[in-house]
Amino acid sequence: MAHLTKEIADTLTQVGVHSAYGDPVQLGDATIMPVACTSYGFGAGEAGAGTEGEGSGGGGGGMAVPVGAYVSRDGVTRFEPNIIALLVVGVPFVCVAGRALARVIRALKR
Repeated sequence: MAHLTKEIADTLTQVGVHSAYGDPVQLGDATIMPVACTSYGFGAGEAGAGTEGEGSGGGGGGMAVPVGAYVSRDGVTRFEPNIIALLVVGVPFVCVAGRALARVIRALKR
């Protein structure tokens, strides 16, 4: 199992920044390069000798949130955000930050 975990880690190291930036696409007079925020996680487990049954395990997952694209048009490149994805990611953050700030203010009043 330890070898499998090392192989997965080596593979992810080779993937690197290519997982966050897509291949450029030509669309009319513009070149578009998509950008995503990516995350990976993996785990493994194994029961030791002397247990009643055999055991092993493993799991993994990943996610990618499309945050926008770099658009090159007429010699000018600019980042155009994906507003919907930013709202989906930002709203929970703002809610948690608001609750935390309210608790800090309430604690300071006492």
